[in-house]
Amino acid sequence: MSYTLITANRNYSSWSLRPWLLMKALDIPFADRFEPFTKPDNYEDFRQFSPTGQVPLLIDGERKVPDSLGITLYLADRHEGVWPSDPEARIYAMGAVCEMHGGFGHLRNDCTMNVGVRVTPKPMSEGLKRNVTRVREIFEQGLERFGGPWLAGTEFTAVDAFFAPVAYRIRTYGLNVGKGQAWVDHVLAHPAMLDWEAQALAEHWREEMHEAELAAAGVITADYRRG
Repeated sequence: MSYTLITANRNYSSWSLRPWLLMKALDIPFADRFEPFTKPDNYEDFRQFSPTGQVPLLIDGERKVPDSLGITLYLADRHEGVWPSDPEARIYAMGAVCEMHGGFGHLRNDCTMNVGVRVTPKPMSEGLKRNVTRVREIFEQGLERFGGPWLAGTEFTAVDAFFAPVAYRIRTYGLNVGKGQAWVDHVLAHPAMLDWEAQALAEHWREEMHEAELAAAGVITADYRRG
């Protein structure tokens, strides 16, 4: 079994982070192939290797597995630890992963992921307030029910990987997630997250659309990117 995982910019690509972090945290070996966003629309370029024209993409021999959730489900059939072993924790984790994958549009749009900056955000829309409140509920519920330090208990699982990009957003924009901040601090200190962040800070790419979204989100108060 020999995997290749194709991902994009460390600063911007929240979808890429999820399977990359999951595989790193679970010690699932893979070749790390990097395909950066170089322009606002990378679809045709990415179609050269990805059937969806998007990343992440997992390659396993002749198989191409697209989408962060698709990759997670594929890995769960082949590796232990993707989902919690406890039945109740597994139900919680699966539900939260699906909710993250399919929802939180205001959080995605209003608080674009950029690992290397800090922002004083514009006043939050009602939709963003609802999204942040729901994130806080998910974090606090998981920590209280399953004891932490991870969202579904003592072990890192897919639910932690799926909310990892939110941890960066919480730090970048100073979002209040109450007691869920304990998980945010814990996941940001994970060695794989520190590795991802170091790569993000070293990137020299500045993609026009993502930078415009960042500028629209609020006032940049710090930029730690070295590129």
